[in-house]
Amino acid sequence: MDIASLLKPEAVRVLGTMTSKKRLFQELGDIAAAAYDLDAAAVVDGLQERESLGPTGVGHGIALPHARLEGIERIVGIFMRLERPMDFDSVDRQPVDLIFALFAPKESGVEHLKALALISRTMRDANTCAKLRANNSPATLHAILTEARHTHAA
Repeated sequence: MDIASLLKPEAVRVLGTMTSKKRLFQELGDIAAAAYDLDAAAVVDGLQERESLGPTGVGHGIALPHARLEGIERIVGIFMRLERPMDFDSVDRQPVDLIFALFAPKESGVEHLKALALISRTMRDANTCAKLRANNSPATLHAILTEARHTHAA
C-alpha cells in the first residue's frame, strides 16, 4: 500500500480558511463526492461520529480525520492544506493546517489501520510537512505526498 493508491490528484486542495470543524467536514464531504463518488452526507456523518470519540488532531498542525463508511469499496484519501490554520482540539492545542482524511469500507479492519499508519508516518516527517506548507499547487502537494513514502520505504 502506498499513498498514490489512496489519493487521487483531484482529492488534493488548498483552501484559505475554515471557520469550524463542521464546515471542514462538509468541505471534505463535497470533495469526496466529486473525487470518489461518495455520499457527501455519509462522509460528514462518519467524520463527526469518529470525531465524537476524540479529536483526530494529532499535533504539530496535523489532523487525520477518518471514517468507515457503507458502500465504499476501497480505502481513499483527501489531503487539504489550509492557508490559515484552524482550531481542531488537537492533542497539543496547536491549530491545524495540514489535513489528511481517510475513508474506508465499514468492514476493512486491518487495512484501514495500515492506511492510517502509513499516513501518520508520512505526516510525522518534518521535511515532508515543510514542503507541504511551502507549496500552494495541488499537483505539487500530490507529488510531495506520493513521493514521500518512497523515500521512507524499508
